[in-house]
Amino acid sequence: MQYMPDAVPGPEPSFDDATYWANCTEKKLTFQQCGSCKAFRHPPGPFCPKCQSDKIDWVAAPEEAKLFSFTFIYHPAHEAVRGRIPYNVAVVSFPTLGGVRLITNIVDADPGDLEIGMTVRLVWGKSGNGQTIPLFKKG
Repeated sequence: MQYMPDAVPGPEPSFDDATYWANCTEKKLTFQQCGSCKAFRHPPGPFCPKCQSDKIDWVAAPEEAKLFSFTFIYHPAHEAVRGRIPYNVAVVSFPTLGGVRLITNIVDADPGDLEIGMTVRLVWGKSGNGQTIPLFKKG
């Protein structure tokens, strides 16, 4: 499944998030958890922002999340998305993982379909550069 056109660039993994994107390629959504204080975090980083530990564990996320926030885009910021508008940008939260949040898209949503707090389910898509990315659908 592809939510955005091919011309929209996909993520380019960095040193800090290479494991995250490698896991996504295997259709495993994971988040960092501090090996010392157990706090979850995203985006990935080398140190825990709460205790500064460099001990990192990768924990699998559940397939359900809660819609924390969203907006629909009606004005194309790039020519590549002109035919895709309106599209949404959403923030989902994982209550069982300390409320860690992820910026994503809800693939089956039209304006008026989404409500803060609703349950969304993980689905997998592809970005323009072929990277497997986490997307979500309604309930």
